Amino acid sequence: MKTFNIFATRSPRGWWVLEEPTLGAVSQVRSLADAADEMREPVAYLAEVPESEIEINVVPQLPDAFTQAMAAARESRQIAEEANTRSAQEYRKAAAVLRREGVTLRDIGTLMGISYQRAGQLVA
Repeated sequence: MKTFNIFATRSPRGWWVLEEPTLGAVSQVRSLADAADEMREPVAYLAEVPESEIEINVVPQLPDAFTQAMAAARESRQIAEEANTRSAQEYRKAAAVLRREGVTLRDIGTLMGISYQRAGQLVA
């Protein structure tokens, strides 16, 4: 299987301009989702290999501001997921403390602002 990188650049008119520079294959699509399918046939033809033997890797050329914002968003999401995990652990600890003190699941739920069913899950 041979892989070809297709570089996709957004034109001012809203099209994605596609190019495989080593072969000179070019095209354009409205939706980036269509880029690989659009370039498969011309790339295979110019490379003189069957379409089934090539892999198309679409590489969008994006503004640095987008790339930086996405990196920050991913980092924030990771931090939030870690905080959620820690929060869940602390909720379980809090519920377990009350349960060891003999507090009922209904009262644990009331004290923690959750349903008694959720309290049961936390102490299980």
